[in-house]
Amino acid sequence: MSRDFAIVAADYARDHALLRAVRETVFVQEQQVPVELEWDALDPLCYHVLALDAGGRALGTARLTPERRIGRMAVLAPSRGRGIGEAMLAALLEEARRRQWPEVSLHAQLHALPFYARAGFVPAGPPFEEAGIGHREMRRRLPGASAVEDAESAAAVLVALAGHARRELGLYTRAMDPGLLDRMDVLDALRRFAVRPGEHRIRVLLQDAATPQRGGAPLLPLAQRLPSVFAFREVRDPVDARYPSAYAFNDTGGALFRPLGHRFDGEGGVDDAPAARRLQLEFDRVWERSRPCTEYRAL
Repeated sequence: MSRDFAIVAADYARDHALLRAVRETVFVQEQQVPVELEWDALDPLCYHVLALDAGGRALGTARLTPERRIGRMAVLAPSRGRGIGEAMLAALLEEARRRQWPEVSLHAQLHALPFYARAGFVPAGPPFEEAGIGHREMRRRLPGASAVEDAESAAAVLVALAGHARRELGLYTRAMDPGLLDRMDVLDALRRFAVRPGEHRIRVLLQDAATPQRGGAPLLPLAQRLPSVFAFREVRDPVDARYPSAYAFNDTGGALFRPLGHRFDGEGGVDDAPAARRLQLEFDRVWERSRPCTEYRAL
C-alpha cells in the first residue's frame, strides 16, 4: 500500500520544534500531561523519528532511548488511522536491530496494549500509573521469546501470531483454552486472519473435543462460518492425550509455548523461528494420527 507520509530519523537539535509541536499537542494539550514531565534529560540522547507529510509537516514522532526503551509515541489526531504509528514503531525496531540490542521495552498506555501486541510486544508486570495515566510495561525480543506471565500476555502473543502469519496458524490446546481462546481480542485476530484474501488455514488440535462443544466455545461459531479456513482434530493416541503442554505457531517464525496447558504462563514471540519449526514438526506428527472433528461441522 502506498503511503502519503515518510518516516525519517530526526536530529534533536535541528528538529526540536517539530518534535515539540507534536508531543505537546498530543501529550500536554490532549492528555493533560504536565509540560515539565514531557521533556526530560534523555531527549537529547535519544534516537528520534518523525512522520512527515509531502509538505514536510510533522504528523507524528517517537523515540528510542539509550535504556533500550521505546517511548513518546505520538500521532496528531487528524492523522490517526493511517498506519503512521505502525510505521514509526517498525522504524524504531529496525534501529534497535541495527544496534544489535537483544530486547526493547516500552510503557504502553492501557488503551494502546492491542496496538503494541500486534507488533509483537508482550505485557510484563502489573499495571501502573505514569503522569496520571494507566500503563503496563511491554517487551519484545529481537529475536527470541519473551516471558508470558498471564492470560493477557498469552493473548497478546496469539494476536501477534495471527497478525504476522502469512498462510497458516496452528493451535494445540487441551479443550479450547477457556480464558484465552474465548477472548474477544483473540477471536477478532483469528477472524481478521481468516478473512484475508488468498488461501489460509487455521488448524486446531484438541485433547478434548466434547467439552468445548457442550460449553458453546465462541471459537466454534466463527469456525463454522469459515469452514474452508478452520480444521479441527482430536488426539486419539493415549500418549498424546497425556501431553501436558499447549502451544501455537505461525508460518513466519512466531510461537507461543505454555508448559502446562491449564495455565497461561510460558514464553512466546513473533521472532522465534527455531521454536516455531520445532512446534510445527511435532504438531504435524500428532495431526496425522488424530481424528477429524466432524461433529463440529455446522448442520
